Amino acid sequence: MAWLRTILLAGILAAPALAQEEPEPPMSYERLGRILFALDDAAQPVGRGFQLTISDVPMLVVTDPAADRMRAMVPLRPSEGLTAEELMRMMQANFDTALDARYAVAKGQLWAVFIHPLSPLKKDQLISSLGQTVNIARTYGTLYTGGALQFGGGDSPGIQRQLIEELLEKGEEI
Repeated sequence: MAWLRTILLAGILAAPALAQEEPEPPMSYERLGRILFALDDAAQPVGRGFQLTISDVPMLVVTDPAADRMRAMVPLRPSEGLTAEELMRMMQANFDTALDARYAVAKGQLWAVFIHPLSPLKKDQLISSLGQTVNIARTYGTLYTGGALQFGGGDSPGIQRQLIEELLEKGEEI
């Protein structure tokens, strides 16, 4: 192996070039805003955040640069009247199908949320997570899914399969 090192050092053989990707700059309020305006040109700055609409779903994205945090939020309904079964189903989804988004309750409201440190957040991670947040908002009460993969070992696949089984059973009589 010493001979290979000698050849490489002498420049006789060129070492394979490794693709160097440009590192992304840290996420900031300004960079976040540019990304959000690219997703919705009608987005509006509001305080330390933004209001925007993704796929007809209104969303609020707020930042706290001093704490290096951000959150994207979609209001779903008042939390009053949520049943134990609904709360259990949302917790199951938070484990396996909501992915980076989550269901949460705050100030008497049920929310679809994505919460993350601000500066290490990558552009594609942000965009994917906003999509997941919209998806769990849209599938609340039905599939409770972020729309991508499912984390194995959770309860959701069996619950979702139960619907298919019920429909197949009903269809047997036809």
